[in-house]
Amino acid sequence: MITPELIVITGPTATGKTLLGVKLAEALDSEVVSADSMQVYTHMDIGTAKPEKDEISNIPHHLISYISPFEDYSVARYVEDASNCIDKILSCGKTPVIVGGSGLYIDSLLKGQKFSARGNDDLRRTLEDEYDSIGGEAMLAKLQVFDEISAKKLYPNDKKRIVRAIEAFITTGKTISQHDLESRSQPPRYSALMVALTFYERSVLYERIDRRVDEMILKGFIKEVHSLLDMGVSRSSTALQAIGYKEFSAAILGEIDMETAVGQVKMESRRYAKRQLTWLRRNNEINWITWDKEPNFIAGVKVILEKLNEKK
Repeated sequence: MITPELIVITGPTATGKTLLGVKLAEALDSEVVSADSMQVYTHMDIGTAKPEKDEISNIPHHLISYISPFEDYSVARYVEDASNCIDKILSCGKTPVIVGGSGLYIDSLLKGQKFSARGNDDLRRTLEDEYDSIGGEAMLAKLQVFDEISAKKLYPNDKKRIVRAIEAFITTGKTISQHDLESRSQPPRYSALMVALTFYERSVLYERIDRRVDEMILKGFIKEVHSLLDMGVSRSSTALQAIGYKEFSAAILGEIDMETAVGQVKMESRRYAKRQLTWLRRNNEINWITWDKEPNFIAGVKVILEKLNEKK
């Protein structure tokens, strides 16, 4: 039996991942590494539900608020950044606690997913301009010349993936398909105890999500979105594609009314939670902790520590 090198706490939004992660890290005298694709950005505290100072106590947290909202962030960069953090924590003899709901980030991290280099910003912009000029069909035809497998999987309107596939080949000399095949043949980089949180009743989860959106608005979520727009962050940026930021940007700019925006944020948050559950249920290695009406963090930590001891 392989002793887990790290512990992952994941699950849908609003299930108590942050506080359980803190309690567990306290019990293990360890550190938390975030696995949230939007908490990496600065100036985006309320809408991404970053942990409050009084919540995290004295537990070091990594990969939170260290990227400008003007930058694009990717799973490839996350794997690199998170691996560096994890390896440093492991070198101190501690068990890293990975906390977050971005399933693709977590899966790629544990697998040690290899990506086609970080990329070339100038080349990517050139390819994006070419896509805008000649269209998706022509760009797919260009891709098909050297990567027929990827070209068959993509649609002409999938600009981001088409550009990435061409960029990867030009940058590395390997196709995305080849990179994926090589990654799948590699053993996992980290052994992990996977824990996912949910509620017995889906209605309880959805009520918590709606309530959290209301609480975020009271804390100043809309003002936060206003500030990002005033800073000049583009609405097409990765940062402003996050749930809440996208809808409130539209309301601030007069495209929809604010009441409609609030309703959309709640609806999209619930849909996201459903997608997160679907993603997680594919994994038979996950240990589920199912809450009743409210999270019981003391009981949750106890369950995880017992599972960890079983693996030793």
